[in-house]
Formats: sequence, structure tokens, C-alpha cells
Amino acid sequence: MSDFPDSHERFISLLTKHERVIRASICAVIRRPEDVDEIMQNVSLVAWRKFETLTDSDGFAKWACVIARYEVMAFRRNKARDRFELDEALIEKITAEAATELPATNRRLQLLDGCLQKLPGERRALVMTAYEPGLRTMDLAEKLGKSVDGLYQLLRRIRLELKECVDRELAQETREGSAL
Repeated sequence: MSDFPDSHERFISLLTKHERVIRASICAVIRRPEDVDEIMQNVSLVAWRKFETLTDSDGFAKWACVIARYEVMAFRRNKARDRFELDEALIEKITAEAATELPATNRRLQLLDGCLQKLPGERRALVMTAYEPGLRTMDLAEKLGKSVDGLYQLLRRIRLELKECVDRELAQETREGSAL
């Protein structure tokens, strides 16, 4: 018996599992979070419409990133009057490179989740709150009774701590892998 009684549940499970990687491939070329959300929504819709054509669930992330590439290009064509947009050839190159980096990106995101869990509760909550869409740093600083600069410095230290944790975990995995 399958873990997924129907294709809808299978699709939702795969999309949920790989959403951060797909979103990261979009973020590589799109600046505004609102635009990333719009493109991600379009990717989800197109992927659902074409889901029956996917023959290997293990290839879902790469397949969805290809869809994302085309959705980014379509979005960019629709926004062509913005003089700060990247040209199509560069977007193609960046998204193709991002697709080849999927396993490493996915692993770093998994390690980041683990490192976030290791942060003390108050620091973890601050990070999660600080990066909520639409939240202004000034408002958060005021709520916490800190200056904006003070909040930026604290978040910078936490980001550095998270980066060092991920790097340590990757180095540990590399050492363990080479010992085998």
C-alpha cells in the first residue's frame, strides 16, 4: 500500500518537502519577497497541472526548479519595463547553476534547521520573528526596547553563530565521510 492514497496528497507532500529549495532557486534571481511569493504560487499551480507528467518523485525538486526557471522568465518578461531586472540569459545561467546545487542547498537548509533548534529559545524566537514577511525592523526594535542598530547587531551576531554552526556540521560530515 502506498504512503500516498492519491496524487493530491503525494503532490502536497513533495511540494512541502521541497518548497524551500524551490523558493531558494527563485530568490537567487528575484529580489522582492512579494515577487518571490507570486512566482512560487505560479510554480505550485503549474507543477500541480503538470504533476501527472512527473515519472520519478525523487526528481521532484529538480523538476519544480525547472518550472520555477520558466516562471521567473515569464515574470521578468511581464516586468520588462523595470530597468533593474537581470537579462534572460543571466537568469537562465543562475537558475541552471542553482538546480545543480540542489542537494548541497537542501543539506545546508536541513543543517540550518538543526542549528536554529540549538539556539536558546529567546534567540530562536527573535530570529523567526525578525524574518517574518512584512515586519519592519524598526517596529520590532521598538517592541523589544532596542535601537534599530542594536537589533541589527544582535541579528548579525546570531546569523554569524548560525553560519558557524552549519559550517561546523558540514565539516563534521566531511570528516566522517572521509573516514569511511
